[in-house]
Amino acid sequence: MNLDLDKKRWVILAASCLINLCLGSIYAWSVFASSMAEYFSNSLGQNITSGDLAIVYTIANAVGPITMISGGAVNDKLGPKKVIALGGVMFGGGMVLSGFASSVTFLIVSYGLVAGLGLGMAYGATISTSVKYFPDKRGLIGGVTTAVYGMSSVILPPVVTIIVNRFDATLAFKVIGAVFLVIILVSTCFLEQCPQGYVPAGYQPPAAQKGAADMEWKAMVQTPIFYVMLLLLTSGAFSGMMVISQASAMAQQMIGMTAIAASGAVSILAFFNALGRIAAGYLSDKIGRINTLMAACVLCIAGMLCLYVSASGQQGLFYIGICLVGVSFGSFMGVYPGFTADQFGARNNSVNYGIMFIGFALAGYFGPQIMRSVYASTGVYQNAFLIACGLNLLGIFLAGVYRVLRKRKC
Repeated sequence: MNLDLDKKRWVILAASCLINLCLGSIYAWSVFASSMAEYFSNSLGQNITSGDLAIVYTIANAVGPITMISGGAVNDKLGPKKVIALGGVMFGGGMVLSGFASSVTFLIVSYGLVAGLGLGMAYGATISTSVKYFPDKRGLIGGVTTAVYGMSSVILPPVVTIIVNRFDATLAFKVIGAVFLVIILVSTCFLEQCPQGYVPAGYQPPAAQKGAADMEWKAMVQTPIFYVMLLLLTSGAFSGMMVISQASAMAQQMIGMTAIAASGAVSILAFFNALGRIAAGYLSDKIGRINTLMAACVLCIAGMLCLYVSASGQQGLFYIGICLVGVSFGSFMGVYPGFTADQFGARNNSVNYGIMFIGFALAGYFGPQIMRSVYASTGVYQNAFLIACGLNLLGIFLAGVYRVLRKRKC
């Protein structure tokens, strides 16, 4: 039986990655938004800008943890098929519905709520299921599954742009949503629940994993180490979320890049984000999760300092900065699924990781907000980079606290 599962788990991983590639299309929102704004203004006579549609994207990201947690509870008990199928119907269906939008409110419901809740449900289940099947490669698999999600920001925007330019955003929503719906539903046919206690042939779990109790979420949130890990995730993800939100504007206003060149910088940032997820996941299996996260904080400080001293025309220094920030951010996203399973057990990891993901949601809110506030008050981004450096120093301190609590088994 184990030998069959040892082969089947790779098929399950491939199906999960294909699903995440579809879900990651949320990063192509800016392409949809500009075209939808034109549609509302030119076809419906509404004075709408792409900035007015930012609330749709914000809501779609904000509601994800809700279904990551609720759907995770079902996934841990019944398996991923039903959870991801429902999430896929909501995500793909929400995109199709968005093609019939006649107002911003309609988009908030169809894309922000329906598609956003579906995304959280399916995304949490694909990652948790994959990690459960690979106790021998938790870091790498967490990195791969999250990296594919992130790579959508590199692969899908050009495809969306072609459809939008040739037709319009309404048709793009309908076509892409329908295709994603089919791909996700077909992919779920290859998924199944990981048997409790599954261990690949020839694998001996290290002492750290053997000692990890399968905690339910109520027990997890009563441990001090949970809050240290959640704050560490917030501190580590803050810089990435801050820079990603303003990468194009930074490139144009700080360095003097054209809009086209700035879009290339955004793609480079996305690429190194995805690369960091895989590389850090693999590295964390070798040197440990907490050592990898501490290294990511150090890299991010170096990247922020490069951005801090960047000025007009210094493209090389700017690119080094965003590459380091991308790798650091990707490291946290790739390592944390396995990190959570190591600490609190794999059995309830769907729910536990969903709750831990609140740390990412906090970073996703405060990072961009602080970046905008700093720029609005000073006219430059530099002070925001220093704040990010401070939070990464806090991350290094929290990693030290984690070590102490880990030794005490708190």
